[in-house]
Amino acid sequence: MTDHILTTHVGSLPRTPALLEANQRRAAGEISDADFREILELAVGEVVARQREIGLDIINEGEYGHITSGAVDYGAWWNYSFSRLGGLTLSGKDRWANDDAVRSEPGKIRLTSFQDRRDRRRFNDAYTDPTSGILTHRASVPNPEITGPITYVGHKETRTDVGLLTNALAAHGGGNGFIASLSPGAAARLTNKFYDDEVAQLCAFADAQHDEYKIITDAGFTVQLDAPDLAEAWDQINPEPSVEDFQAWLQLRIDAANRALEGINPDQVRLHICWGSWHGPHTTDIPFEAIVDQCLQVNAKYFSFEASSPRHAHEWRVWGGGRLPKGRVLVPGVVSHSTNVVEHPRLVADRIVKFAELVGPENVIASTDCGLGGRIHRDIAWAKLESLVEGAHIASTELFG
Repeated sequence: MTDHILTTHVGSLPRTPALLEANQRRAAGEISDADFREILELAVGEVVARQREIGLDIINEGEYGHITSGAVDYGAWWNYSFSRLGGLTLSGKDRWANDDAVRSEPGKIRLTSFQDRRDRRRFNDAYTDPTSGILTHRASVPNPEITGPITYVGHKETRTDVGLLTNALAAHGGGNGFIASLSPGAAARLTNKFYDDEVAQLCAFADAQHDEYKIITDAGFTVQLDAPDLAEAWDQINPEPSVEDFQAWLQLRIDAANRALEGINPDQVRLHICWGSWHGPHTTDIPFEAIVDQCLQVNAKYFSFEASSPRHAHEWRVWGGGRLPKGRVLVPGVVSHSTNVVEHPRLVADRIVKFAELVGPENVIASTDCGLGGRIHRDIAWAKLESLVEGAHIASTELFG
């Protein structure tokens, strides 16, 4: 039984200028792998030390091993998987930046392009205005297509992630750690030119991602399944489907996640869902109420979700009436990645207390809405984490005495 509210975050943290430069030089062939590894190890040590200094309880390696290229921190929550999965061929086409409109039909959901999202269509002038603050720092990234059987080939890279976090924790006081990994449904959002049906495609990605989850959990860490596909995808279906059709589509991804988690202790699993990480209106987000019970079917003890976004901060109400199953823990976001305003610690505490009153303080871990790296300036990101820890201290005093 804990005597205070634990704190964590969702994963991606701002990369250091030295690491960003090293990424760029590595992509250009100007730096050896050995020299890059030395810079990476130093950067991971720094980011772990800073999390410890701030007072976060459950920390990670900042996703620094999920390599990006270039001097701007775009993050690599999805792109990192391209080099860790076999059966993919680089298409040269950016799936998220093209204008191809893919239409769904009743009973047959298909994801359309980023440009064709319903939220973007409604606010097209704002999305195309460089002064609006929407979609800032978005890189054009060539995406692969599925051209053969999906296999996992990233064992070495994932063991490197594990080793980096293990060594950094040992050097900075130990403690609990987690490593983020794509959910099968999120990883599978690629153009398919090999599998005959969607179920076979999802099963293949589930079996491949299982290897990554196993490496992480065998090392004693918690694996965080990044699964924005469970909520974000609703906006990427055009025209808007029925809730029933979306729930049927969603169930395939829930089943794939559980297939990937077979044999893994749920106590070492955190599920993270969100409605996407772009700065935009989000008027076409699906209500949490419509998907929460299905998401709770995933065999994960910890349930991470947006709870301070202006579009979803009111949805704490879904946890009333004993909805949280016994043995589960909520990991709500109490600071947001979608605003540059740093939340006051009192507001953070109020948000924490609200959840604690619904499900019990022992079943709440305070977190961020989503990853902070690449979405807001690094100084603001770290200030938000400081406010998160301060707010948790206030809430702990009020809840535990």
